[in-house]
Amino acid sequence: MKFAVNLPNFEAFGDARLLAELAQETEAAGWDAFFIWDHILFDDLWRPLVDPWVALTAVALHTTTIQLGTMLTPIPRRRPWQLARQTASLDRLSNGRLILGVGLGDPVEWEYGFFGEETDAPIRAQKLDEGLDIITGLWSGDYFSYQGQHYQLAEMRFVPTPVQTSRIPIWVGGYWPRKRPFRRAARYDGICPGRVDGPLTPDDWHDILTYIQQHRQTEAPFQAIQGGVTPGDDPVKATSIVAPFAQAGVTWWVEDISPYFGRGLLPWHGQWTAGITHRLRQRIQQGPPKL
Repeated sequence: MKFAVNLPNFEAFGDARLLAELAQETEAAGWDAFFIWDHILFDDLWRPLVDPWVALTAVALHTTTIQLGTMLTPIPRRRPWQLARQTASLDRLSNGRLILGVGLGDPVEWEYGFFGEETDAPIRAQKLDEGLDIITGLWSGDYFSYQGQHYQLAEMRFVPTPVQTSRIPIWVGGYWPRKRPFRRAARYDGICPGRVDGPLTPDDWHDILTYIQQHRQTEAPFQAIQGGVTPGDDPVKATSIVAPFAQAGVTWWVEDISPYFGRGLLPWHGQWTAGITHRLRQRIQQGPPKL
């Protein structure tokens, strides 16, 4: 199992310089990857946000070994060809360390509705699938054209290609037990699931990986990504949390470095303070759980 951190791209973390510093600390503490959220707006607090691709550029320039990426990028609200350029450029800048997490995007009103963009989930799912077709086609460096329901591209060629072959890894988000996102993930390189009605369990992972294997058409490695929180000051408890997931076949544990969810430091509309930033930074510095 590998270990990563995942940070919001807003509030105190809406600062590319600070994220670059935190990424350096992440690398020094022994984590394997550094992820940030991908939001343009988040809620009616009108939080300060940073563009994730600008921030990840700073991260790439201040680290040398850890992988980096978004978790998750809502492809239906981005132009796939622009995202193909951004990701290929960042993969080359980082010497092949990029991972692209993708999904529909949430909260939908803030991600899409405020900009007059499509909020219907089935249509956004169609645009996600077409967007992935386009991104991977342009990454190939071959001549490529596309005629879809939502996107049409004349024949073109994008160079240079990403460093990684056969492509930059694509991890797909989705909520179990809804099946379509998991069939989508089976075509790519990893699954970052949640559960519709509560937290995922190791038993859920048995069902998820069995389902994905039924729809997988390649022998290429596939990553199973579990998010959660562990105490940095209690190694025994941290191990007891992650070990059952490792035994169930999970390959990545992604530590939530935010004051929300299981960490419970702050309600959604609470005030983010310097003390909260310090505690989150301390969790990064304490390093990953040990197996």
